Amino acid sequence: MTSVTGSSAASDGGLERDFAALVEPMRREIMAHCYRMTGSVHDAEDLVQETYLRAWRAMHGFENRSSLRTWMFRIATNTCLTHLAARSRRPLPTGLGAAAADPAHEPRPDEAVTWLEPLPDTVVWGNPTTDPAVAAVDRESVRLAFVAALQHLTARQRAVLLLRDVLAWSAAEVADALDMTVAGVNSTLQRARANVARLDREAPGEIEGERLRGLLDAYVAAFEAYDVPAIVELMAADVVWEMPPFPGWYAGPADVAALISTWCPASGPGSMRMVPTAANGAPAYGLYMAGADGAHRPFQVQVLEVGDRGVGRVTAWFGPRLFSAFGLPDELEPAEA
Repeated sequence: MTSVTGSSAASDGGLERDFAALVEPMRREIMAHCYRMTGSVHDAEDLVQETYLRAWRAMHGFENRSSLRTWMFRIATNTCLTHLAARSRRPLPTGLGAAAADPAHEPRPDEAVTWLEPLPDTVVWGNPTTDPAVAAVDRESVRLAFVAALQHLTARQRAVLLLRDVLAWSAAEVADALDMTVAGVNSTLQRARANVARLDREAPGEIEGERLRGLLDAYVAAFEAYDVPAIVELMAADVVWEMPPFPGWYAGPADVAALISTWCPASGPGSMRMVPTAANGAPAYGLYMAGADGAHRPFQVQVLEVGDRGVGRVTAWFGPRLFSAFGLPDELEPAEA
């Protein structure tokens, strides 16, 4: 790693310029790390800013005893641990331990729970079409199921597992960063791996190319036509539907169909419009619902898990706050006739 000390940084101004030029390319990776630690895109954005502020204040003390990248991630990890000390985990509805809900009962939100949030692809990759082979952030490391599983670990277990298994640090490096012994790191990692293996869902058999595009196009067309049989026809037999902040979750096409038919406020074709986006390395959509004035406004962000048996899981977040995080508009222009 290039040094930020020495003759090239003889003045404070030169040091600051060199430092900024070296650490700025790490921002997306550090953003992904903070998101994995917290399960919140909004918290992660704040923690990245705090990480860079702490690093800026401490840059005169950086002595090249480790790489600059290792030093930055050490600061980011400890910034996240401080943040998490007084906060509860962020679950998804399926992580609460309750059985599947009955769609005959009206869903009731639980605003007291701090829910896991999706991560817009553009936040960590910039261009949603970035080739995974050349991306600095591995898509597997931000899969929604993996991040949800991390939320069941203690904050320190998360840190150890991420530093060892995602960032590929040695046990000695982790021990030094977290003020632990190597034996403590190894035992913590063993427990963390066991819990994640138990909770993380295996990714479904992948489909891609024209087959994937055809399924997603059909999914959008079915929603925009409010054609519930067509929607669930595209779903796997073991599909799961969950929708924070509602703690209930629903299993199987029949129950999903009953849920949408009974409680969705759409009145018919044209009530809903969908705008494509991407989250956690998966297809996603901003769903807009028509109001009494006919304007389509933010309703929910859906993140899909799609496999060779169809749509296997839909996680739908309600509220306009996430729409801004995804760069989605506040209102849609009227559709062309």
